[in-house]
Amino acid sequence: MPVVLPLERIGAGDGDLAGGKAVGLAGAIAAGVRVPGGFCVTTEAHRDGTVPADEVAAAYEALGGGPVAVRSSATAEDLPDASFAGQQDTYLDVEGADDLVTAVRHCWDSLWTDRAVAYRRDRDIDDASVHMAVVVQRMVRPRAAGVLFTANPVTGIRGETVVDAVPGLGTGVVDGSAEPDHYTVRPDGGVTAPADGCLSVAEVEELHALGLRLQEHFGAPQDVEWAIDADGVLWTLQSRAVTTLFPRPPEHPDGPRVYFEGGHMQGLLRPCTPMGMSGLKVAAADWFRTVGVRIDPYARTGFLTEIGGRFYLDLTPFVRNRWIRGTLPEAVELYGPRAREAVRSLLDDPRFAPRRMRLPGAGALLGAVRTAAGVLPMAGGLAAGTVAALRDPAAARERILRAGEEARRAVSRGPGPGATAHERLEYAEHVQAPVLAEFMTPMLGPLYVGILAGRIPEGLLRGIATPAEVAAVLRGMPHNVTTTMDLELWGVARAAAAHREVFAETPPERLAELYASGDLPDIGLGAFLERYGHRAAAEVDLGVPRWSEDPAPLFAAIAGYLRVDDRDQAPDRRFERAAAEAERTRAGLVARARASRPVRARVADLLFDRARALGGMREYPKFVWLYAIAASRRELLAVGEELVGQGRLERPDDIMFVDFREARDLLDGEDLRGVIAERRGFHRREQRRRRVPPVLLSDGTDVEVTLPPDAGADGPGVLTGVAASPGEATGRARVVHDPAGASIEPGDILVAPTTDPGWTPLFMTAGGVVVETGSTVAHGPTVAREYGIPCVICVPGVTEKVPDGAVITIDGSAGVVRLEGDREAADT
Repeated sequence: MPVVLPLERIGAGDGDLAGGKAVGLAGAIAAGVRVPGGFCVTTEAHRDGTVPADEVAAAYEALGGGPVAVRSSATAEDLPDASFAGQQDTYLDVEGADDLVTAVRHCWDSLWTDRAVAYRRDRDIDDASVHMAVVVQRMVRPRAAGVLFTANPVTGIRGETVVDAVPGLGTGVVDGSAEPDHYTVRPDGGVTAPADGCLSVAEVEELHALGLRLQEHFGAPQDVEWAIDADGVLWTLQSRAVTTLFPRPPEHPDGPRVYFEGGHMQGLLRPCTPMGMSGLKVAAADWFRTVGVRIDPYARTGFLTEIGGRFYLDLTPFVRNRWIRGTLPEAVELYGPRAREAVRSLLDDPRFAPRRMRLPGAGALLGAVRTAAGVLPMAGGLAAGTVAALRDPAAARERILRAGEEARRAVSRGPGPGATAHERLEYAEHVQAPVLAEFMTPMLGPLYVGILAGRIPEGLLRGIATPAEVAAVLRGMPHNVTTTMDLELWGVARAAAAHREVFAETPPERLAELYASGDLPDIGLGAFLERYGHRAAAEVDLGVPRWSEDPAPLFAAIAGYLRVDDRDQAPDRRFERAAAEAERTRAGLVARARASRPVRARVADLLFDRARALGGMREYPKFVWLYAIAASRRELLAVGEELVGQGRLERPDDIMFVDFREARDLLDGEDLRGVIAERRGFHRREQRRRRVPPVLLSDGTDVEVTLPPDAGADGPGVLTGVAASPGEATGRARVVHDPAGASIEPGDILVAPTTDPGWTPLFMTAGGVVVETGSTVAHGPTVAREYGIPCVICVPGVTEKVPDGAVITIDGSAGVVRLEGDREAADT
């Protein structure tokens, strides 16, 4: 293999030999743009450990000598998902063969700087797999230089070119040490430029054309370093993929679309596996079919649309409807002020102006009749259940619990002994439908009673009680399956106290291994998993392992519980106090109202009673649905095992990276291992994404980012969100991105991107909860209220703005987070 190669002889598949930067430059040459002449010292030399001084000197002489730029080109650099921008070193104005050889060695050494090692580890890149090539190019003496992006890296708008430029060398733009001139070329071709910038409009347009040419060649938006010399000649110094863009929505035949991220409703911001997404779509299609509506679960667009592994709801028909569009901002306010303002901003966008309603044809009318025929019996059943729940909530609760047990028994039977792989797959695909239609849907009437009964008193008692006082009545709610689950896990932890050293000091992953091999003391975890082992974080994704498969998160929570030394702060005591305080608050509010509004007092008291009798049951339908999701996963893994035995999969859970239709293709002999490997890589990359656009347009625009700075702005040291559970707490922030392996010290404030019931074991020792997304009626805030701990939701970027270990105060009544100090202050 060559140790030195001219740039123009490097091919697109030579990443292992020449590294990402050299391959990008070679691609730019192939695209026909002007690139300074140069060569690459390949990874063969790095693997050998000796700089090939003679070959480097000969290539340098052939280049004409003089000053050159020496730049790293690691095999893990300038990749589609990892730029490594600034992580390895560059040396400019290197002159002479001896200095060039020294610069090459320095580039090699930069592979092991702390920043480069940390960057690789954050992206799960094995150090041993990375090697360094070095690019050597003629120096360009620029009049102006900088970077351009062919898609706006902040707003996500494709087709909008962003250019930053400075006079002279562009290093000031790249390393952030200079304030650049900022230019924008809009999708319509219009140019926004500073009055006294270092570039002319013609030069900006030339840069725009350069970017488009490179984007077309590489097939993806590009991040380009460039320079314009004293003669006005434009040079390309680097071209690589823009790695931070959120994936663009699929093309829609009906033009621009508005998408609203729906995963936060279930505490699911990390990407779904392809099979998990397929399961959700098939379940939705099966349910809609029961009411006469037919949708294609494999369509790329529709009301439920997959974007970047997340499920988005297509709001476009509602935004374009002249009768309801004005109500949308308030309808989404449940998910925070930024979501409200983002939707409101779209009402003035001409792309989403109201459309004239077209009269439906005969086919549409017939479909509407069929839908009504399917919906009316269901609506009648819900109405009857609602009335029955109002009259006798205890009996309604018993009916719901019986239905849940029937659902559990139904799915536990599976497709039967001796079922073929095709039969198992068919069962896995459609097992959710009967649970949703036959068991879950009839539960909704009583649950709506409980939810509405908890919300109406705020209006009834306006002027008599504050919203925080009314919310306090909903603390310590009984009959919540998630609360019960967490308290039972506390009981398991109390049994583990007799073996404190084992369970508090051993890593959770090791404890999971010991449990699987039967080498742990019996603390009652088996009985717990029998009841709750079908749960997990991000549990609506059937591609996610259940606790019964991997109990490591439970062992992490148990370790946290074992640190509770104050019996008064034990979770069961805290819950009891919250329930008692709720009853005292209820009695006080009713007595206060009775003095001036006796009728309202009686109605509020009745509603409080129904709220506490039924409100906690809102978690139960999802708990039952999870039986079906776990059953589907069980059968899919069995199919995966069979495919591994046939050599069509590498491991059983590879099946989670295809959809149901593709799984049938696998069983029929198709080889999808390449597709699965690519999707696993995409899934890993998206799991690292810290922020998901809540409102997204089909051109990639992150609407929330385009809002004016004063919309939802925070003061110094203060972050604002939405009040979700009343109360105030001060403690150390514990920033957690994944509950697996995490534990919370007693009194710490959990700061997370989102939460779902799989996170709630961490609530048991937390002093409070702060999350970036969610709604006041989502699972996490509901459980926080029932534990009696304050909770603030919809705080944009809080996991980045609050350092782990900082002292913060959260006010769950006002929706405010205050930074009180740093880690050192917390430790004193």
